[in-house]
Amino acid sequence: MSIKLINIGFGNIVSAGRIVTIVSPESAPIKRVIGEARDRGMLIDATYGRRTRAVIVADSGHVILSAVQPETVKHRLQTKETGGGEEAE
Repeated sequence: MSIKLINIGFGNIVSAGRIVTIVSPESAPIKRVIGEARDRGMLIDATYGRRTRAVIVADSGHVILSAVQPETVKHRLQTKETGGGEEAE
């Protein structure tokens, strides 16, 4: 069994198998999810100070902020699942 990893920007990588959802941070419910994760200590900010463009929720309850568009993360996830794209060295 191989672990599939997805680049979420700036060299940050998450395990594809742990991702539950990838959403835009614009709606009030998602902002509330981010605030609750921050209060619980389960928020991971991988934006490097840039604007948050995608919110990734993991099955462990962690909420990950990314500066990459949700569509880009989705495309990278689909590319890994179909076997196309970059080859492992």
